[in-house]
Amino acid sequence: MLKRILAAGVGVWMGAVNMPGARAADSALDTVVDRGVLRCGVVLDSPPSGYRNARNEPDGFDVAYCRDMAQVMGVRADIIETPASNRIPALVARRIDVLIASTTGTPQRGLTIAFSRPYMSYATIIITRRGSGISSFADLADKRLGGVAGTTNEALLKKEMAGSWAGRGATYTAYGGDNEAFMALEEGKVDAILQAVGVFKTLQDSGMFPDFVNSGSVPLNDLVSIGVRRDDVQFLNWVNQFIWSQNASGRFAQLYRTYFGNGPLPDLSTDTVAP
Repeated sequence: MLKRILAAGVGVWMGAVNMPGARAADSALDTVVDRGVLRCGVVLDSPPSGYRNARNEPDGFDVAYCRDMAQVMGVRADIIETPASNRIPALVARRIDVLIASTTGTPQRGLTIAFSRPYMSYATIIITRRGSGISSFADLADKRLGGVAGTTNEALLKKEMAGSWAGRGATYTAYGGDNEAFMALEEGKVDAILQAVGVFKTLQDSGMFPDFVNSGSVPLNDLVSIGVRRDDVQFLNWVNQFIWSQNASGRFAQLYRTYFGNGPLPDLSTDTVAP
C-alpha cells in the first residue's frame, strides 16, 4: 500500500509541474519527459556504485538509481559513462540531464551546479599494499599518496599536506579514474589511496588485487548527492521528492543490499559528516 501511495504522490507531483503555466523555462524535467529519455551521467570505473558487468553493460548502485528515476518519469534511461574528473563539466555542457555519480555536494561545487539532498553515504578508508606499515591516517604524513582528480578524497589529502602534514614529505599524484589509481598502488607508484569501504569490498571479492588491505579509517564520511543544472529549481525539487520516495518505500534499502551486501544502512543525515 505504501509503495502505491508513494508512486501516486510522485505522479501527482509530475502532473502538477507539467500543468500549463507551471513549466519552468528550460527545465530538464520538461525536456526529459518530452524527449522520452533521461540521460544520466554515471562513473563506470567505481564498483559497486558504477561499473560494467560481464556482458559489458552498465551496472551498479548508481546505474540502478538512474533506471528507477527514469521509470518513475515514464521514460527510458540512457547511461552516459562520465569520468569522475568530467562529471560537472558534462552537466554544465548539457551532455547529460542529471548527475548520479557519487558526487559530494561541496560549497565550491555548488557555485557551478545544484545538489540534491544526500542519496547515499560512503565511509572512507585507507587502501595500501600488504606490509606497508601504514595503520592510521596519521601515518600518511610522509608517504606517496594518490587519488582521483577532483574528488573529496583528493581535497582532504591536499588540505592535510598544506596543514598539519606540511614539511613532512608527503606527495600526491592525481589520476583520471579509480582504475588508474588502483594500478598505481599495485605497481608501487604510490603507497596509499583513499577509497570508499564499499569499493574496497568489491575489490576484495573480485580477487584482482589480493595484496590490497584496509589500513584504517579516514575522518571523512562522504555524503553524496544528485546533481542538476544550477538554475533548474523545478528539476531539483522533483529529484529531492524522488530521493525521499526511494528511502520511504524501502527501495533504497533494497538497492543497497543488492550492491553493497547485508549490514546496517548508511546514515544519510548531515549529523554524520565529520568537520
